[in-house]
Amino acid sequence: MRSGSTGAVRTVRPTVPNDQEKGFPMKVSEVMTRGVECTRPDASVYEAARMMADRDIGTLPVCGQNERLVGMLTDRDIVLRAVAEGQDPVMMRVREIMTPKVITCFDDQSVEEAVRLMEEHQIRRIVVLDRAKRLAGILSLGDVAVETGDELLVGEAVERVSASGRSRG
Repeated sequence: MRSGSTGAVRTVRPTVPNDQEKGFPMKVSEVMTRGVECTRPDASVYEAARMMADRDIGTLPVCGQNERLVGMLTDRDIVLRAVAEGQDPVMMRVREIMTPKVITCFDDQSVEEAVRLMEEHQIRRIVVLDRAKRLAGILSLGDVAVETGDELLVGEAVERVSASGRSRG
């Protein structure tokens, strides 16, 4: 027996690595916010704004037939394209001010891939679709920070998204 050894036998159990430690990246579906509601293109801007206020959200997907994503409405769209232009939000339709081109990712993609898309398009949240191209959720940089604990990934993403000062989402 070596000096300082107590002679006690210590059992060391091997730890079972999680999927990330095994080399399987975390999927968007594990991190995203689910249960996201959407509005319709023919809804009034007032109705959409009321929905956003009631739910304390700043973005609202716009879905057409069969819950297919056709656009995105943000509080910024409402302010700049309706209120600042003196439009009547009761008479104006969501389709008139929504952003029709929406950056999306799939729920089975890796979080890293989704973050790269967010960086590339300088957005802080991305709409998540299932492979049938139906709305599955929304992934925000906040979701990534809280759920993954990957401070480096999130820090770099926020830096790149904010780099030009023209973040759009």
